[in-house]
Amino acid sequence: MYKMKNFIFISLFSVAYLVSHAQILTIRDGESNQPLEMVTLFSENPLASGVTNAHGQAEISAFKGSSKIEIRMIGYQAETKSYDQLANSGFILVMIQDNITLDQYTVVATRWSQSKREIPAKITSLTPKDITLENPQTAADLLGSSGEIFIQKSQLGGGSPMIRGFATNRLLITVDGIRMNTAIFRSGNLQNVISLDPFSTERVEVFFGPSSVIYGSDAIGGVMSFSTLTSKLSVDDKVNVSGNAALRFSSADKERTGHFDVNVGWKKWALVSSFSQFYFDDLRMGLHGPDEYLRPFYTERVDSTDIVVTNDDPMVQKPTGYSQTNLMQKVRFKPSEKWDFEYGFHYSTTTDYPRYDRLLRTKNGLPRSAEWNYGPQDWMMNNLTITNSSNCKIYDQLTMRLAYQHFEESRIDRDFNDNERRIRLEKVDAFSANLDFAKHIRTNHNFYYGLELVYDDVYSTGMDEDVSTAEIVEGPARYPKSTWASYAAYLTYMYKPSEKMNIQAGARYNQYVLDAEFDTTFYPFPYTTANIDKGSLTGSLGVVLNPVQSLTLSANLSTGFRAPNVDDMGKVFDSEPGSVVVPNPDLEAEYAYNAEIDIAKIFGDVVKIDLAAFYTILENAMVRRDYTLNGQDSIMYNGEMSKVQAVQNSANAYVYGLQAGMEIKLPAGFEISSYFNYQKGEEELDDGTTSPLRHAAPWFGKSSLKLFVNKLLLDFYGMYSGEISYENMPEEEKGKDYIYAIDPDGNPYSPGWYTLNFKALYQLTEQFSITAGIENLTDQRYRPYSSGIVASGRNFIIALKASF
Repeated sequence: MYKMKNFIFISLFSVAYLVSHAQILTIRDGESNQPLEMVTLFSENPLASGVTNAHGQAEISAFKGSSKIEIRMIGYQAETKSYDQLANSGFILVMIQDNITLDQYTVVATRWSQSKREIPAKITSLTPKDITLENPQTAADLLGSSGEIFIQKSQLGGGSPMIRGFATNRLLITVDGIRMNTAIFRSGNLQNVISLDPFSTERVEVFFGPSSVIYGSDAIGGVMSFSTLTSKLSVDDKVNVSGNAALRFSSADKERTGHFDVNVGWKKWALVSSFSQFYFDDLRMGLHGPDEYLRPFYTERVDSTDIVVTNDDPMVQKPTGYSQTNLMQKVRFKPSEKWDFEYGFHYSTTTDYPRYDRLLRTKNGLPRSAEWNYGPQDWMMNNLTITNSSNCKIYDQLTMRLAYQHFEESRIDRDFNDNERRIRLEKVDAFSANLDFAKHIRTNHNFYYGLELVYDDVYSTGMDEDVSTAEIVEGPARYPKSTWASYAAYLTYMYKPSEKMNIQAGARYNQYVLDAEFDTTFYPFPYTTANIDKGSLTGSLGVVLNPVQSLTLSANLSTGFRAPNVDDMGKVFDSEPGSVVVPNPDLEAEYAYNAEIDIAKIFGDVVKIDLAAFYTILENAMVRRDYTLNGQDSIMYNGEMSKVQAVQNSANAYVYGLQAGMEIKLPAGFEISSYFNYQKGEEELDDGTTSPLRHAAPWFGKSSLKLFVNKLLLDFYGMYSGEISYENMPEEEKGKDYIYAIDPDGNPYSPGWYTLNFKALYQLTEQFSITAGIENLTDQRYRPYSSGIVASGRNFIIALKASF
């Protein structure tokens, strides 16, 4: 009896000891008992968040005392547990797969972990599983694979997203919470997003509509938030070593890609390293489609003379190939549960890559350009993120983000049989500091507020090289020597009158300052300096109703702004043959006013419908208009008399549309999903008439049939887009007949298109998986609206991945 009492006492003591000290939560799948990675945990009081690692484990001592820990993962039933409940279960949780759910987690809307059902705006997420299955070549392709973002490409090394009728510098890109947009982001198509490595991308969240309250200038059409691989700490005293290696080949451009990443984690320190190398040859287009898209010739220089060469295979787009290298290194130090430090280094570089659409232009029956390349696109970022959790009077959680980025890009072009090669080099040093606070008062009042400082230093040079003698002389720079700065403060208040209702309101004040010094050596500007120092006030108000678990209703009013940057105010460039854009120091910010509603409904745990409708007005829009320089409406530029234009606040525009999504879970592992996007807009022209909005893409979408069987995932899907006839084409696009098909009346237009595609993912073992697929099964020849390059024809893809 005495021994039995001792045993009971020791057992109870052991259990109590384990419960009081155990801080590692393990989460497993209810059917397979496999560990679940990327499960999110969130608590408001105390404010804490976490994510499970590859072993399904998360260190949760920061959640101690919480009465409500929300545990979610896409595809599984959400769980709400107290810390004590988890402790009583031995810190083991089993999650059950769910047919369809409205619960997802996001961090893009407020920089803090929030349930998607609390945010009064449309948000879409791309998860690691999506990234693995899609196997995208670039980050732009990754965005396009969602079926909710339209991607324009001027060249193979390109990818300019279009969202709700806006693009380029009216969209914002963030990387680990740091804005990537710089003072030289232009209104013409951009390709900066390809600097991001899809292999080192852990998650992408896209916020649709204006979000300037949190992110400031440029966040008019939406925000694309990329979260890269995080440094994972060990949850016990053992060193945690994990990683991945991948190889991929695709046939349309003979892509050869290799990647590896490795994470080493201790209790307080962790390191993650990532490296990717991409090689792309010239891209082959499809067989069936407009003959205008074929590439019958290209140029070469032979014995100091440019010649026209007949293309042996007109379906191969010469020249389009390039290569790219990506590096990432992160170091994390977590000395206590209250403090977390993480340093990140990112680097991306490309070789020269041809601006393919410019090489299609002709003059007097001959190519207009002998060469037109973007020089290496370099991006480097150093960032330090410091997080502190403290239940003090002014915040529960504080996050400081300090970043330095360096951007370098160039343009290299030479006319056909002209010895002068024009080289224009741009460098931007971008500094930023963000201080974000979160404070929860009682259970239903949440405050998110912060400060932001952004400072860009722009350095631009020009060189002209005589290719026959290799002599280089100074040439006109694209931009003036400039600085651009932004100073801002914001506040967002979230009120929960009940578990079924959430109200969110926010405001931001932004002061922006631009200083420029103009060089009059090459152009007789009537000024040598320019200064802009103005402010902008934006706000938002939204409400979310969750009357039942299967229904979410939301409405949102929001404003956005875009401050004039160096590209708007100070650039000299040829926008099109016969026109030259010159600086305008009198610009002001443009504003967007947006209203939207969103309805998401689940029917019988089998069908999910999501509908979002929006209407956006853009006022004081910065657009190119005819201008005068020293009283002249035309000047000599690159040896050609060119009409003078400048970016001016001379237009209003509007865009409205509908975004629809559907998911259906069927028996035996089948799943159907479909996404459809319709947008229509108009902008005011110089003469007072209107034209279709240039960046309002035609209707487009994606429909998919998937099958999940044990270790196998099959996906048969279609991508599609509507036609834009000549009558409905923006005036600016009508002059680019070299990139469009020709209708029976001899006018350019953008035909509708579709592709059928098949992909498969098979998990060979816990460590090895293989992905294979065929894109564009029927070998369609198509060019997405406004694109310079024709999309790939039938494309065979195979990828091998090893995890450890």
